[in-house]
This record gives sequence, structure tokens and C-alpha cells, in this order.
Amino acid sequence: MSLFGFLTAIGDTLWEYGTLLTVLFVVACAISAYRSWKKEQLRNEWNAAGKDVVVLHTLGRGYTCPHISPFGLKLETYLRMAGYKIQIDEKAPMSSKGKTPWITLNGVDMTDSQLIIEHLSANNKNFSSHLSDKERAIANAFQVMVDEHLYWGLVRYRYLTDPHIRAMELTSVYPSWIKYMFPLMRHMLRKALHAQGLGRHSDAEVMGIMRKDIESISTYLGEKPFLMGDEPCEVDCAIFGELGHLLWNAPDSPYFTMVTEEFPNLQQYCLRMKDKFWPDWEEILDKPLSKEPH
Repeated sequence: MSLFGFLTAIGDTLWEYGTLLTVLFVVACAISAYRSWKKEQLRNEWNAAGKDVVVLHTLGRGYTCPHISPFGLKLETYLRMAGYKIQIDEKAPMSSKGKTPWITLNGVDMTDSQLIIEHLSANNKNFSSHLSDKERAIANAFQVMVDEHLYWGLVRYRYLTDPHIRAMELTSVYPSWIKYMFPLMRHMLRKALHAQGLGRHSDAEVMGIMRKDIESISTYLGEKPFLMGDEPCEVDCAIFGELGHLLWNAPDSPYFTMVTEEFPNLQQYCLRMKDKFWPDWEEILDKPLSKEPH
């Protein structure tokens, strides 16, 4: 090949690569522009909800529980307790921090269920103001226990211990393609549980740890209507969020048996919270086309 031919071939190759890169750049810009437009449309939709209306961004309703996330159940229970008007949004369930649920209120985004509750309690209704310092400390300890400990035990059961993820299939809707993502999801959750600590123990050891948590709640609740006394407060939202999922979203699990048979006062507690704040519970559940799992 002559020098001219060699240089011509290189030039043609560079031109082809340049054309390809240009096409890829244009496509990337188009995707970015579409995402920006879509985000702006959603923002306009959320802002149109009205003053003091909470737009609750969540994963959606389930077949047996209004939220397929314990933290969604926790947060909406508080919003109902506080008397907020609520607009559910399932189009953008994940916040900028990668957490769900989150809210938009009067154009301001807030994330993390506990931080949201604390912020709204400080600026609207505080249902724990009547508690003594000692009682508030106890309530805080129970909230941390269920959100940071009991929750991970539930996660382990639903996505790792349960080999066919039957609880998820029986209680919530999800796209059929999600099944192909389960191996990756399980790998990520296994790593997260190992880092958290519960992933380092056997199923029997984890069950014993979970039983202690559940028994502690049952013992402290006793015969009281709500955890801290005659009236519900913020901590009840966290307790209900987790126990509600053990009761309604963990069929056939040993934890369902604990709540319904070993510590029946917890089942009655959940039913009281449901009756008090969720009179429309059955109406808003997602209705499966079939009772059979996917």
C-alpha cells in the first residue's frame, strides 16, 4: 500500500469513528433533554397539588398493605395522623438520595421518613410533646430499633431466606422483567446485610434476634392502646410500619406467627392503628388480576 493509500485509509477510519461519536453525542443530548423535560413536567404536576398538600413519592400500593415499603406505611400513617392532604406519586419513587419514600411540600423536597416526620413535627403537630424526657428517650430507642434493626430482619426474610420470594409475589405487583434482576438484587442485599451485621448470622440466630425485638415491643406495649399510652404519637408510626409488614406482607413467615400467636397484643395493636388511621385500607389496595403469584 502506498503512503497516500495508507493515509486515506486512516482518514476514512477516523471519519467513521467521528461520525459514530457524533451520533452518540446527539443521542446522549436528546436523552438528557428528554429527562430534563420529563422532570420539569413532573415538577409542574407536583406544584399543582396545592398549598400544604403533601406529594408522597412512593413505590406504590400492594395487594395486602397500602405500601410495599415499611417506611412508606410509616410515613403515610404520620401524614394521616397530622391531618395532611396527601397526593400519591408513583412516577418518581426514588429521591435524589436514592431513598424511598420522600415528599414534596409547597415546592420543597424532603427525604428519609424519620427526618421528614421530625421536620413536620417541629413545624406542625408534635404528638409527643406530652411525653416526659424519659418517655421520649424510650420512644426514640424503640424507633431506632425497628427502623435500623427489625427492618433488616424483614429484608433478610423476604429477599434471602424466602427462596422464591413468595411473600413479594403474594403481596405486591411488579413488572415481570424484575424477576431477572433478582439474582443481582439478592447479591446487593446480601452485601448490605453483611455490612449491617445480620447477614453474618444463621437463619436460626437471626430469628432469635428478631424474636427479642418483637417481644420487647410486646412487653412494653402490654395492655396499653398505643406504645406510649392512651394516644398514638410519632413512634407508633414507626412501630406500625414494621409490625404491619410482618402482619400483612410476610405470609407464612415465622414472624407472622410471632405477631399473631406468640404476641397477640401486637396484632391487636396493628388493627387499632389500621382502624384509626386507615378507614380506606381495603379500598386503596392494588387489586391483583389473580390471587395466584406471578
